Amino acid sequence: MATKEKSLVIVESPAKAKTINRFLGPSYVVKASMGHVRDLPKKTLGVDVEKDFEPEYVTITGKKKTITALKAAAKKAKDIFLAPDMDREGEAIAWHLAALIDKDRSKVKRVIFNEITGTAIKEAFDNPIDIDMRKVDAQQARRVLDRLVGYKVSPLLWKVFHKRTSAGRVQSVALRLMCEREEEIEKFIPREYWTIDGKFKSPRSDEFIAKLEKIGKAKVELGTEKDAKDVETDLKQQTYTIKDVKKRTKKRNPKPPYITSTLQQDAARRLGFSARKTMVVAQELYEGIDLGEKDRAGLITYMRTDSTRVANSALDSARNFITETFGKEYIPEKATKFRKGKASQDAHEAIRPTAVERTPDAVSSFLNKDQIRVYRLIWERFVASQMSQALFDQTTIEIEGGRYLFKVTGSIMKFDGFLKVYHEKTDDKETLLPVLNTGEAVDLLALDVKRHETQPPPRYTEASLIKELEDKGIGRPSTYAAIITTVLDRGYVEKTKGSLVPTELGRTVLRVLLKIFPDIFDVGFTALMETELDRVETGQDGWVSVVKDFYEPFARSLEHASAMKDELKRAVEEETDIKCEACGSPMIKKWGRHGRFLACSAFPECKTTKPLEEEEEHTDARCPECEGEMIVRTGRYGKFLACKRYPDCKGTRPFTLGIKCPNDGCEGELKEKRTKRGRIFYGCTKYPACKFATWDKPIGEACPECSHPIMLVKTTKDKGSRLKCPKCGSEAKS
Repeated sequence: MATKEKSLVIVESPAKAKTINRFLGPSYVVKASMGHVRDLPKKTLGVDVEKDFEPEYVTITGKKKTITALKAAAKKAKDIFLAPDMDREGEAIAWHLAALIDKDRSKVKRVIFNEITGTAIKEAFDNPIDIDMRKVDAQQARRVLDRLVGYKVSPLLWKVFHKRTSAGRVQSVALRLMCEREEEIEKFIPREYWTIDGKFKSPRSDEFIAKLEKIGKAKVELGTEKDAKDVETDLKQQTYTIKDVKKRTKKRNPKPPYITSTLQQDAARRLGFSARKTMVVAQELYEGIDLGEKDRAGLITYMRTDSTRVANSALDSARNFITETFGKEYIPEKATKFRKGKASQDAHEAIRPTAVERTPDAVSSFLNKDQIRVYRLIWERFVASQMSQALFDQTTIEIEGGRYLFKVTGSIMKFDGFLKVYHEKTDDKETLLPVLNTGEAVDLLALDVKRHETQPPPRYTEASLIKELEDKGIGRPSTYAAIITTVLDRGYVEKTKGSLVPTELGRTVLRVLLKIFPDIFDVGFTALMETELDRVETGQDGWVSVVKDFYEPFARSLEHASAMKDELKRAVEEETDIKCEACGSPMIKKWGRHGRFLACSAFPECKTTKPLEEEEEHTDARCPECEGEMIVRTGRYGKFLACKRYPDCKGTRPFTLGIKCPNDGCEGELKEKRTKRGRIFYGCTKYPACKFATWDKPIGEACPECSHPIMLVKTTKDKGSRLKCPKCGSEAKS
C-alpha cells in the first residue's frame, strides 16, 4: 500500500511548530527554519550599487544543515505551506525559503494567521495566498538602506575612534534624541518658586487643606522667599468664606488594547522589563504554551502591531465574559471601537488574548513568572477596553479671603467600571471633603509655606523613548526593541536607575556623525524614510527608487567625509600639558576600545600610552610582582587591578568588592564583570569552579531574616532603592 503524501509546513521556531502541529493532524509535517535562512554577507557590503542596488544573499552561518533538511522534506511533500509571522520580516523569511527549497515555486503556498488557535489555523490553510512581494520589497529596502549606512559610515568611525564603533541609520537618530535631552538637562537653570497651603476649619469643626491658587485675578506666582513671606503675613489678616462649591460626575474612559509600543511602555513602567525582554516573552505567549497533557495553544494574538482594531468575534466574546463575570452594568451599550493612529498601518489586530475565558489565574500554573506577568497585562488591558466608564463624584471648593483664593478638589469613586479589572495609576485620589455651603465662614488654622525649584526635563526611560520614537514616526513596532538594545550594546548609552544616559563615547560619536551627515541623521528625514518604506509596502513606490533617492545625496556626503578623515580625528583628540615619559613630546587624549587614554603625539615614532590620571582609581593593594602601588583599570570584561608602573611591570590582580562569595565552601570574592556586550554583572573570582553571578550589586550585609551573608541592591522606579535577600526574598530599606 502506497504511503500517502504529506504536506510540509515551515515556521520560524520549534515552539510555533509544536503548537501548529497540534491543530493540523497527521497529514502535515511541521518544521522550523529557526528564523532567517539567508542574509547579506557579514564581511562585505553585499549590495551592488551599480546594478540597482541588487543584494547578494548568502546562507547564514550554521543554517546549511537546516536548509538541507528542509529541501529533503520539500521533495517528498505534496504541498509546501510557508507560515512565518505576518510582518515584513516574516514575509521575507517566506520568500527566502521559497527560493531555496522550490525553484519553480509550483508547490509553495503562503499562510498567515493573527493567532495560533484551531479556528485561525483552519481558516488560513483553507485560504492560502501568494507571498506578498510588496512586504518583501519593503523589508529588502530597509535591509539595504541599513547596510549602506552601516558599512559605509562605520569605517569612518573606526578611523576616528576604534573598530568597535559603528553607525546605524535609525539607532543613531535615537541616540541623537537622548543626547539632545542630556544637553537640555545640562543647560537647564533651575528657578525658585514658592507655594502656600492653608489648613482650614469648617463651622462643624471639620478640618481640610486647600492650596492658594490666585491673588486677585492672576494665578499665584511667588518667585522669592520675600514674596512668599509678604503674602503669608497678609493671609493671616484675612477672614475667609466659602465662595463656591461645585459638584459634578467625572467620567474616565478605558484605554484601547495594547499595540506593540504601549505594551513595551507599560511592561517597562509596571514590570521593569526592557523592550527586548517584553517582546521575547510575548513571542512565547503567541507561539504556544502547553496547557496540560493534551492541550497547547497560543495565548495571545500577533504582538507586532500598530493597530487597536479588534475582530468582532473577539469583541462579542469579551462582552459575554464581562456580563457573566461582573454583570450587565459593566458593559457599554455597544462594543467600544478605538480610532486608529495617524501613522497606523492597521495591518493586524491589537494584542489581545486568543480566548478571553483563559483568565490569568486559570493559566498561571502553566506559565513561568515573566509569562504570567505579561499575559496578565495583556488580558486585563483587553477586557478593560470593553468595559464601562469609571465614574467619580468630584467636588471642588473655593475659599475666598480678601483678594486671595484657595482651592481644593476631592474625588470619590462612584462606580469602578473598567477599573475593576485594569488598575492604573491616576491623580484621582479618594479625598473626603467636609460638608460646606456657599457663603459659610471658615477659620484659617495654619499656613504651610514651601520652597520648590523647577526641574529639568527627565532623561528618557525605555518607555518614554519608545513613545517619543512612535510620536516622531521613527522606527516601527518590530524595531523599537532592537533600537534600544543596539545603542546599549555599543556602549553609546548606559542604563542608570532605569534611565537611558548617553555616554561620553556616544555623545562624541554623534557629534562626528552630525558633522558629516547632518541630513541623514535628522529626525524628520528618518521619519520620512519610514513613510517611504510604508509606501513600498502598499505598492505606491518601488523599493529601488526609494533606495536610489536616499543613496545619491548620501554618496556625496560620503565623498566629502572621506576627505575629512584627518580633520575628524583631530577634532576628537585633546592636547594636554603632560609630557611623554619616553621622549618628552606632549601627550594627547585619544579614544580606544576601552575609553579615553593618553598617547604620545609623536606616534608612530613613539608608541607610549598610559591611562588618564583623572580616570585612575588608587587602591591600597600591592603589586604581586614588584610590591608597587596598584590602580584600577577597565578591560574588555570589566575592572581589574594593574601595577601603576606598567608597562615596566605588568602585574595584575582581580578587582573585587571585598565581599566573600556566599556559596558554601567557596573561597572566592565577588567582583564586577562585563558580558561581551558590555553589560555589568557581579560574579565570583573562582569562576568557572564557582558559578555564582547576579545582575544586582551585592553588599556585605547579612539578611536580617535568614542570615544569608549578602543582600542585593534593587532599584525600581516605583519603590526606589532597597535591599533584597537573594535566598529568602525579604526586603529592607537601603
